[in-house]
Amino acid sequence: METSAYHERIWDAIPEGLAPPRALERRRRFVLAQARAATPRDGGAPRVLDVGCGEARLTYELASAGFCVIGVDVAEEPLRRARARHPGLDLRVVPAHGEWQFGDSSFDLVWAGEVVEHVTDTLALFSEIRRVLRSGGTLVLSTPAHSRLSLLALALSPSRDPFSSHFDPRSDHVRFYSARSLRGLLGELGFEDVNVRVRGRAPRLLLASARRARFTA
Repeated sequence: METSAYHERIWDAIPEGLAPPRALERRRRFVLAQARAATPRDGGAPRVLDVGCGEARLTYELASAGFCVIGVDVAEEPLRRARARHPGLDLRVVPAHGEWQFGDSSFDLVWAGEVVEHVTDTLALFSEIRRVLRSGGTLVLSTPAHSRLSLLALALSPSRDPFSSHFDPRSDHVRFYSARSLRGLLGELGFEDVNVRVRGRAPRLLLASARRARFTA
């Protein structure tokens, strides 16, 4: 099965108009603050790429705040929903594997909210993000936290079998990050000034920012 078809099937199972997750507001504040702090290369509004934008809730927030933003996803269904709700947004489908349709160094900031945990080829994703991000540009992402404290909270959950439920092999979550593992990965892949914070209680989130190292290929 092609990966794009797999993601279409996932979105077909998600009811349209479903209430946003509780952590959406925390992610919204985080990405808007990071975008406002970004320094555009040409002196205009920062160019932002929202990777895995889904129904484009945060793409819309970024556009409303005055940023030049493009939202991309590997599935067409969430973009169809987003276009119906926000017809003015620039939303595009990108291949699940291979190069995106953007030139090198096209963006001042790349936002990947709740994306990296769904990706099997982690190195390919970050390589493509680094390619489209300008030298010195900012990567901002969020992903569920899997620290020792998070796992302890899971173990103490009143659920009958919390680990089996959380790590269900049928889930679309295929990667699990701690602050340490995410920090180390970003450093190894050509990012600097890496900052990874754990926020929230249930669910706990990793909120990360990093700069693409300057003068690297």
